[in-house]
Amino acid sequence: MAKQYETVIGLEVHIELATKTKIFCGCSTEFGGAPNTHTCPVCTGMPGSLPVLNKQVVEYAMAIGLATNCKITQVCKFDRKNYFYPDNPQNYQISQLYLPIARDGYVEIETGRGTKKVRIHEMHMEEDAGKLIHDEWDDTSLVDYNRSGVPLVEIVSEPDMRSADEVIAYLEKLRMIVQYLGASDCKLQEGSMRADVNLSVREVGTETFGTRTEMKNLNSFKAISHAIEGERERQIELLEAGKEVVQETRRWDDNKEHSYAMRSKEDAQDYRYFPEPDLVPIVISDEWIARIKAQQPELRSEKLERYKKEFDIPQYDAEIITESKRMADIFEATTAICGKPKKVANWLMGETFRLMKEQDMEPQDLKFSPENLAKLIDLADAGTINSSVAKDVFEKIFFEDVDPEKYVEENGLKMVNDEGALRETVERVIAENPQAVADFKGGKEKALGAMMGQTMRAMKGKANPGKVQELLRELLS
Repeated sequence: MAKQYETVIGLEVHIELATKTKIFCGCSTEFGGAPNTHTCPVCTGMPGSLPVLNKQVVEYAMAIGLATNCKITQVCKFDRKNYFYPDNPQNYQISQLYLPIARDGYVEIETGRGTKKVRIHEMHMEEDAGKLIHDEWDDTSLVDYNRSGVPLVEIVSEPDMRSADEVIAYLEKLRMIVQYLGASDCKLQEGSMRADVNLSVREVGTETFGTRTEMKNLNSFKAISHAIEGERERQIELLEAGKEVVQETRRWDDNKEHSYAMRSKEDAQDYRYFPEPDLVPIVISDEWIARIKAQQPELRSEKLERYKKEFDIPQYDAEIITESKRMADIFEATTAICGKPKKVANWLMGETFRLMKEQDMEPQDLKFSPENLAKLIDLADAGTINSSVAKDVFEKIFFEDVDPEKYVEENGLKMVNDEGALRETVERVIAENPQAVADFKGGKEKALGAMMGQTMRAMKGKANPGKVQELLRELLS
C-alpha cells in the first residue's frame, strides 16, 4: 500500500507598517520614489549615525499583538543580527531575538473541517533592508536604499498548517486584521506583506517532524499556493526514492513554477546576535497597553454582529462586504447618506466587484466617493434613470468619480416617461415587425422581448422599461 504523507507548514510573515517615517530615522516610507531619495545617514548606515525609535512602530506592533491574542512583552529590547549583504548598509539588521514584543498568540481560520486555531509563536519588530535591482542588460546589480529602515513586524507561526488552503486562510485572516487596524495596507505585489514558507512532509501518523525547507520570493497568494504544492511533491519524490531532504532556503520562480536552492539554512547562532547597544530597552506599562486596547477599532467579527442588527442585510452580504475594511467603510458611508443598505450592498457586490475583477484591483484601490454612489442609487430609485443607464453611469463613477446628477443632466440620460413619445415609438415598432406580432399572438412571449429591445434602442436606452412593456401589451391586444 502506498505511503500517505502529511504536509507540515509554518510561516514567517513580514508586514511593513504604515508609519509616515522609518523605524529609526525621519525619512519617508512612501513606496516608489527615485532610487535613494528617501535616505539619510542613519538608514544608509553611515558611521557615527545613531538610531532613534519611532514610537508609532511600537504602538502598531502592540495593536497587532493584541488583535492576534498575543501576550505583550512589557520589557523588550532590540538586538543586532549580523550579516554581510549589499542591501544591508550597516552589515547588521536591528531586530528582536531574545525579547520580542509579543508572543504566544493565535488566530482562528475557517477550514473545510470547521474552525481551526493557528498558533503564533512570536512577533518582533525590525527594520527592512534595501533592495537590489539586477540589470540583465548591463550584467550589474544596483542598490536602492529607499526601503532600508522601513519598519516591519515579523509574525512567526507554529507549524500548525497542513495545506495550501489553510496557509491562504491564515494569511487572509492576518491581512484582514492588520488592514482593519490601519497598521499596513498589506499589498503583496508592493512587498508590504511577504511570506516565507517553512515546509516539511512526514508519514501520516508520525509524531516527529521531517526536515524542513524555507521558501522565499513569494509575492502573491497564487505563488504561495503553487510553491507549497510544488515543494510538497518535490520532498515526497525524494523520500520515495530513498533520498534525504536537505535543510535549505529555496527560491520560488513563479514563471517557471519551480523552486531552486539558494543557500543552506542558517541558524540563529550564525548571525552572532547581541543586544543593540545604541537603543535603550522598551518598557511598556499596563496603562500604555490599556490605551492601545481602548483605541482598537471595530474588527470584522464585531462589524458582522452590528450589521445584522443595524442594517438588516443578509448574512452572506455582510460577510462579503466586511472581508475588507475599505469595502465596509464605503458601505457604511454610502448607507449613512442614502439610507438604503440592501441597495448599497447590491451595488458593491455586483458592479463594484465585477469592475474590480476586470481591472485586477484590490478594495483599497477603490477611489470613488460614497456621496456619488448614494446619488446614483437615489437617481435609479426615483426612476430618473433606468437600470441599464445606471450601470453605465456607475462605470463613470468607478473610474472617474463623476457626479452622477451632473453627468445624467449633461448627457441627456434621464428616463423618458412621456406617454406620447413612447406610444409613437411603440406603434412604429409594431408596424415594422409583422412577424414578431404574429409570433406573440401565437403565444410566443419571447417575441415581446424582441419588440421591447427594439423600442429601447429607438429611445436610445432611456425609455422606462415598465411603461414600454405596458404599452406593447395594450397595443398588441
